[in-house]
Amino acid sequence: MLMFGWNGKFLHINLGKEKAVATEYEAKIARRFLGGRGFAAKILWDEIKPRIAPLSRENKLVFAAGPLTAFALPSSGKLVVAAKSPLTGGYGDGNIGTLASVQLRKAGYDAVIVEDKAEKPVVLLIQDQIVEFLDAKDLWGLNSFETEKKLRTIYGPASGILCIGQAGENLVKFANIVSQEGRAGGRPGMGAVMGSKNLKAVVFIGSNELSAAYPKEMKELGLDAYREVLTKPSYAFWKRQGTMMTIEWSHENSVLPTCNYSEGIFEKAEAIGGFTMEKFKVSNRGCPQCNMTCGNVIKDSNRKESELDYENVAMLGSNIGLGNLKQVAALNRVADEFGLDTISLGNVIGFAMEASEKGLIKEKVQWGKFKETKALIEDIAYRRGLGNILAEGVHSVAEKIGGDAHRWAMHIKCLEISAYDCHAAPAMALAYATSSIGAHHKDAWVISWEVKTGRESYGEEKVDKVIELQRIRGGVFESLTVCRLPWIELGFELEWYTKFLHAATGLELTWDNLNWIADRTFNLIRAFWIREYGDNWTKNMDTPPARWFEEPLTKGPLKGAKLDRTKYDVMLQKYYHKRGWDERGIPTKATLQKLGLEDVAKQLQKYVKLYE
Repeated sequence: MLMFGWNGKFLHINLGKEKAVATEYEAKIARRFLGGRGFAAKILWDEIKPRIAPLSRENKLVFAAGPLTAFALPSSGKLVVAAKSPLTGGYGDGNIGTLASVQLRKAGYDAVIVEDKAEKPVVLLIQDQIVEFLDAKDLWGLNSFETEKKLRTIYGPASGILCIGQAGENLVKFANIVSQEGRAGGRPGMGAVMGSKNLKAVVFIGSNELSAAYPKEMKELGLDAYREVLTKPSYAFWKRQGTMMTIEWSHENSVLPTCNYSEGIFEKAEAIGGFTMEKFKVSNRGCPQCNMTCGNVIKDSNRKESELDYENVAMLGSNIGLGNLKQVAALNRVADEFGLDTISLGNVIGFAMEASEKGLIKEKVQWGKFKETKALIEDIAYRRGLGNILAEGVHSVAEKIGGDAHRWAMHIKCLEISAYDCHAAPAMALAYATSSIGAHHKDAWVISWEVKTGRESYGEEKVDKVIELQRIRGGVFESLTVCRLPWIELGFELEWYTKFLHAATGLELTWDNLNWIADRTFNLIRAFWIREYGDNWTKNMDTPPARWFEEPLTKGPLKGAKLDRTKYDVMLQKYYHKRGWDERGIPTKATLQKLGLEDVAKQLQKYVKLYE
């Protein structure tokens, strides 16, 4: 099969049988789902049985790239990792900027699907057509940094390496996958899925050239695009602070999560913000193919290098009451070494601190205590004591504590909320509530637009904006698979991406076409969730925590602000209507058929009633 842009091959690997089979997939799969998240969703829907246990042999782990991945284009070094989530019980994925994305594509594949479980810990070595299952007994028990260092001394600096730390080995429900000492992805527990399969690491080495429909045009577009990125007015400041500038912005606008999302401002925000970070900064790190690197590296309180961005500093800083940036950096590095998602980690620790303050747990876990927090992180990674309970995620902890703990357990669909407080941000609350993987900002970071255009409204324009961003960010960028930051942060025009796609694949796709594909993937993922939850699925699955509705902010310029439940419910129903879903948030049969998902509708009817 002759394809341009795509390699046209998936690699299926059975760890139990130590077998690897490369298969060609139909060209229509590429045209209908693009790649990355689209491929992952399609593979998981087709290949895993409904209701399987996420940490069982039956789950599958997918590494998927897109048609733009690894070409010499701005920020194209991304890879999607996906599986049924052990944290949420639904579809789970994340993207990670890594050399593994480049090497996977150069090895000749668009996706690698890992199934079953190895008898003992292994490293997968995928080198073009050769797949080896290597003994990992000397690596099991090492942290992610140590593991990669050892593998890189063997396979070289250009090899692509994905690995887990002790958190993944010990099946912490929010363990992630780590690469290049700080690049991490798969926060709904993809590292735990990897650990459940006794898979310590995957090494990709490729020697092939990517095939473009118009290679000369692709080369020229890439050069022009890299130059264009450098001309953007905000480029210089971005290079200085990256996402760390958001600490001050969030504090000024009362959306900085503080003490388990009880407040939106933090009195020590300046001490953990972008300008303070600049004083300590020693270098920048970034993903392959990127010329607007966002990883800000400082020396932490232990004199070790730690790569910071907004999310990990907010969640391990203000959300747990810690106002010392070097100490925050030390917690972040420890989390990366263990392979713990820093967003969920900061969330469950904040919850534990509040539970301790309220006398609901016997352990004393105090706000802002660095040494005690660091010890608790280690306990989570090794599942010791209180750490063993917290390793299950905040929803599970709240269920165990009982009472009204669920009202201030900050999650949606069991995924801990990322670093924006929404007491006064109804559009962002809707974006979290309807995200493909649970409460994550990746699909629709609408809060900046919302602050500019007015925060009081629950109107139709907010619903439209959330859907627009979900299509572009969660649909198209996650499937191409490239980073969204050039567009969001610098204003790099969207028109570039249709040009890139034409040069790579030869297809003339407009943004209307791409949005249609995004809707197909979005609805397929929604169907995956509903297939898993069946009749337990209600609109409550798309509703934020009670805290934002019931406990107003007590500090800052928005003191007294909280979400209005009635207005939110009306906004949610507007969203459902525009999506073509029923009042439960389930796609109608007509919607699925319109998107070419007739087979999905047929299967979904076995689990829930579908309306016409």
